[in-house]
Amino acid sequence: VTATDTDEGLNGNVKYSLKKMSEMASNIFGLDYETGEITLLRSLDFEEGDSYELEVQAYDGGGLFDTTKVS
Repeated sequence: VTATDTDEGLNGNVKYSLKKMSEMASNIFGLDYETGEITLLRSLDFEEGDSYELEVQAYDGGGLFDTTKVS
């Protein structure tokens, strides 16, 4: 996931966090808070679920944020 901010300094520094997701998804997916890269914490098992939905929030040093759904 990527986000940009045209502000300078700390206000332009974008970080990421995982918001809404199921308990199962929280054991499967990880997020690098600096880069926004989503990774697998373990192998996917399609018998457990064939799709997942995560909500990722990007926020800057000025307190502004936006969210998106990733599935």
